[in-house]
Amino acid sequence: MYESDMQRGGPVINPAHYNAHPSGVECIDIVKHMNFCCGNAVKYIWRAGDKGNYVQDLRKAINYLEYEIERYQNGPGKSVQTTE
Repeated sequence: MYESDMQRGGPVINPAHYNAHPSGVECIDIVKHMNFCCGNAVKYIWRAGDKGNYVQDLRKAINYLEYEIERYQNGPGKSVQTTE
């Protein structure tokens, strides 16, 4: 990683939309405790509309929740079929 990317407030480490939530909490501080699909669903809900398309963000969250439900229902070690 480049030195300039490591600066707090830079476009790679801390883009403006990462801190846009009214709570002031960064999404990563919450989702780092979740599995991939649940974390991504929360991330899309948390930042819904921050980069423009609110409905698209919510649909992405739904997709990740559907992947997680399928993973859970299939049991440990079973693969999840994605549409992407």
